[in-house]
Amino acid sequence: MTPKILVLPGSIRSASFNIRLADAAQLKLAHLGADVTRLSLLDYPLPIVNEGLKADKGIPDNAMKLGRIIAAHEGVFLASPEYNGSIPPLLKNAIDWVSLISADGGVLLKPWRDRTVALGAASPGRLGGIRCLAHLRAVMVNVGTQVLSQQVSVSQARDAFDADGALIDERANGMLERTCSALVDHCRRHGMRQ
Repeated sequence: MTPKILVLPGSIRSASFNIRLADAAQLKLAHLGADVTRLSLLDYPLPIVNEGLKADKGIPDNAMKLGRIIAAHEGVFLASPEYNGSIPPLLKNAIDWVSLISADGGVLLKPWRDRTVALGAASPGRLGGIRCLAHLRAVMVNVGTQVLSQQVSVSQARDAFDADGALIDERANGMLERTCSALVDHCRRHGMRQ
Protein backbone atom coordinates (compact mmCIF):
# COMPACT_ATOMS: atom_id res chain seq x y z
CA MET A 1 0.00 0.00 0.00
CA THR A 2 1.20 3.50 -0.86
CA PRO A 3 0.39 5.80 2.07
CA LYS A 4 -1.10 9.20 1.30
CA ILE A 5 0.65 11.85 3.38
CA LEU A 6 -0.08 15.56 3.58
CA VAL A 7 2.78 17.99 4.27
CA LEU A 8 1.62 21.24 5.82
CA PRO A 9 3.94 24.06 6.90
CA GLY A 10 2.53 26.33 9.59
CA SER A 11 4.05 29.43 8.01
CA ILE A 12 3.39 31.44 4.87
CA ARG A 13 6.49 33.66 5.16
CA SER A 14 8.50 33.40 1.94
CA ALA A 15 11.83 32.88 3.74
CA SER A 16 10.36 30.54 6.36
CA PHE A 17 12.65 27.92 7.84
CA ASN A 18 9.61 25.71 8.30
CA ILE A 19 8.71 25.89 4.63
CA ARG A 20 12.26 24.66 4.02
CA LEU A 21 11.73 21.89 6.59
CA ALA A 22 8.45 20.97 4.86
CA ASP A 23 10.34 20.84 1.53
CA ALA A 24 12.91 18.49 3.04
CA ALA A 25 10.18 16.31 4.58
CA GLN A 26 8.30 16.18 1.28
CA LEU A 27 11.41 14.86 -0.49
CA LYS A 28 12.14 12.28 2.24
CA LEU A 29 8.54 11.05 2.30
CA ALA A 30 8.42 10.71 -1.50
CA HIS A 31 11.78 8.87 -1.44
CA LEU A 32 10.27 6.48 1.11
CA GLY A 33 7.43 5.69 -1.30
CA ALA A 34 4.62 7.89 0.01
CA ASP A 35 2.12 9.68 -2.20
CA VAL A 36 2.76 13.22 -0.93
CA THR A 37 0.46 16.23 -1.15
CA ARG A 38 1.80 19.64 -0.21
CA LEU A 39 -0.39 22.55 0.87
CA SER A 40 0.13 26.15 1.82
CA LEU A 41 -2.19 27.85 4.30
CA LEU A 42 -1.79 30.95 2.10
CA ASP A 43 -4.25 29.26 -0.27
CA TYR A 44 -6.83 28.73 2.51
CA PRO A 45 -7.36 32.07 4.29
CA LEU A 46 -9.65 31.78 7.30
CA PRO A 47 -11.26 34.18 9.77
CA ILE A 48 -10.34 33.80 13.42
CA VAL A 49 -12.31 30.93 14.98
CA ASN A 50 -15.54 32.30 16.38
CA GLU A 51 -18.43 30.13 17.58
CA GLY A 52 -20.86 32.96 16.75
CA LEU A 53 -19.62 33.04 13.16
CA LYS A 54 -19.90 29.24 12.98
CA ALA A 55 -23.48 29.40 14.30
CA ASP A 56 -24.46 32.17 11.84
CA LYS A 57 -22.66 31.06 8.69
CA GLY A 58 -21.37 27.55 9.33
CA ILE A 59 -17.85 26.29 8.76
CA PRO A 60 -15.97 28.53 6.27
CA ASP A 61 -15.49 27.03 2.79
CA ASN A 62 -11.69 27.05 3.12
CA ALA A 63 -11.88 25.11 6.38
CA MET A 64 -14.14 22.55 4.69
CA LYS A 65 -11.67 22.27 1.80
CA LEU A 66 -8.79 21.72 4.23
CA GLY A 67 -10.85 19.21 6.17
CA ARG A 68 -11.65 17.17 3.07
CA ILE A 69 -7.98 17.12 2.06
CA ILE A 70 -6.85 16.07 5.55
CA ALA A 71 -9.51 13.33 5.68
CA ALA A 72 -8.26 11.94 2.34
CA HIS A 73 -4.79 11.27 3.79
CA GLU A 74 -3.63 8.67 6.30
CA GLY A 75 -0.84 10.88 7.63
CA VAL A 76 0.10 14.52 8.07
CA PHE A 77 3.53 16.08 8.56
CA LEU A 78 3.23 19.47 10.30
CA ALA A 79 6.24 21.82 10.18
CA SER A 80 5.60 24.61 12.66
CA PRO A 81 7.42 27.79 13.61
CA GLU A 82 7.59 28.72 17.27
CA TYR A 83 5.97 31.99 18.33
CA ASN A 84 6.73 33.03 21.90
CA GLY A 85 7.31 29.42 22.87
CA SER A 86 4.08 28.15 21.31
CA ILE A 87 2.06 27.47 18.15
CA PRO A 88 1.72 30.31 15.62
CA PRO A 89 -1.82 31.69 15.29
CA LEU A 90 -2.05 30.86 11.57
CA LEU A 91 -1.58 27.13 12.17
CA LYS A 92 -3.60 27.00 15.41
CA ASN A 93 -6.54 28.74 13.73
CA ALA A 94 -6.52 26.25 10.83
CA ILE A 95 -6.31 23.29 13.21
CA ASP A 96 -9.18 24.69 15.28
CA TRP A 97 -11.50 25.36 12.33
CA VAL A 98 -10.94 21.87 10.94
CA SER A 99 -11.57 20.40 14.39
CA LEU A 100 -15.05 21.97 14.37
CA ILE A 101 -16.14 20.03 11.26
CA SER A 102 -18.53 17.22 12.11
CA ALA A 103 -20.25 16.53 8.78
CA ASP A 104 -19.96 17.20 5.06
CA GLY A 105 -23.23 17.18 3.14
CA GLY A 106 -24.94 15.12 5.82
CA VAL A 107 -22.10 12.57 5.96
CA LEU A 108 -20.08 12.22 9.17
CA LEU A 109 -16.69 13.89 8.75
CA LYS A 110 -14.16 14.43 11.53
CA PRO A 111 -11.02 15.21 9.50
CA TRP A 112 -8.47 14.97 12.31
CA ARG A 113 -9.87 11.81 13.88
CA ASP A 114 -7.41 8.91 13.65
CA ARG A 115 -4.93 10.67 11.37
CA THR A 116 -1.31 9.85 12.11
CA VAL A 117 0.68 13.05 12.61
CA ALA A 118 4.40 13.72 12.61
CA LEU A 119 5.72 17.00 13.98
CA GLY A 120 8.67 19.15 13.04
CA ALA A 121 9.94 22.63 13.85
CA ALA A 122 12.84 24.75 12.67
CA SER A 123 13.99 27.79 14.60
CA PRO A 124 16.94 30.20 14.45
CA GLY A 125 17.45 29.61 18.19
CA ARG A 126 19.28 26.82 19.98
CA LEU A 127 16.13 24.98 21.11
CA GLY A 128 14.91 24.33 17.57
CA GLY A 129 11.24 25.01 18.29
CA ILE A 130 11.00 22.27 20.91
CA ARG A 131 8.64 24.32 23.14
CA CYS A 132 6.22 24.74 20.25
CA LEU A 133 6.30 21.01 19.53
CA ALA A 134 5.18 20.21 23.08
CA HIS A 135 2.16 22.52 22.70
CA LEU A 136 1.41 21.29 19.19
CA ARG A 137 1.57 17.66 20.34
CA ALA A 138 -1.01 18.36 23.08
CA VAL A 139 -3.36 20.12 20.66
CA MET A 140 -3.11 17.40 18.01
CA VAL A 141 -3.81 14.66 20.55
CA ASN A 142 -6.82 16.65 21.76
CA VAL A 143 -8.31 16.88 18.25
CA GLY A 144 -8.10 13.10 17.84
CA THR A 145 -4.89 12.40 15.99
CA GLN A 146 -2.25 9.86 16.84
CA VAL A 147 0.99 11.81 17.18
CA LEU A 148 4.21 9.89 16.61
CA SER A 149 6.84 9.99 19.32
CA GLN A 150 9.51 10.72 16.69
CA GLN A 151 9.81 14.41 15.83
CA VAL A 152 12.20 16.85 14.16
CA SER A 153 13.71 19.85 15.91
CA VAL A 154 16.06 21.94 13.77
CA SER A 155 18.09 24.49 15.74
CA GLN A 156 20.22 27.29 14.26
CA ALA A 157 17.97 27.03 11.19
CA ARG A 158 19.63 29.93 9.34
CA ASP A 159 22.60 27.64 8.70
CA ALA A 160 20.82 24.26 8.78
CA PHE A 161 20.01 23.81 5.07
CA ASP A 162 22.24 23.57 2.03
CA ALA A 163 21.56 25.29 -1.31
CA ASP A 164 19.40 22.34 -2.41
CA GLY A 165 17.27 22.47 0.75
CA ALA A 166 18.74 19.37 2.43
CA LEU A 167 19.57 19.45 6.11
CA ILE A 168 23.31 19.85 6.66
CA ASP A 169 23.36 18.90 10.32
CA GLU A 170 23.61 15.10 10.75
CA ARG A 171 21.57 15.13 13.95
CA ALA A 172 18.69 17.08 12.41
CA ASN A 173 18.82 15.04 9.20
CA GLY A 174 18.72 11.84 11.24
CA MET A 175 15.67 13.09 13.14
CA LEU A 176 13.95 13.92 9.86
CA GLU A 177 14.79 10.51 8.41
CA ARG A 178 13.51 8.66 11.50
CA THR A 179 10.35 10.77 11.71
CA CYS A 180 9.46 10.40 8.04
CA SER A 181 10.20 6.66 8.11
CA ALA A 182 7.99 6.22 11.19
CA LEU A 183 5.17 8.17 9.54
CA VAL A 184 5.30 6.12 6.33
CA ASP A 185 5.61 2.82 8.24
CA HIS A 186 2.73 3.63 10.57
CA CYS A 187 0.46 4.69 7.69
CA ARG A 188 1.32 1.52 5.76
CA ARG A 189 0.48 -0.68 8.74
CA HIS A 190 -2.71 1.04 9.77
CA GLY A 191 -4.03 2.53 6.53
CA MET A 192 -7.16 4.67 6.37
CA ARG A 193 -9.16 4.22 9.54
CA GLN A 194 -12.04 6.60 8.94
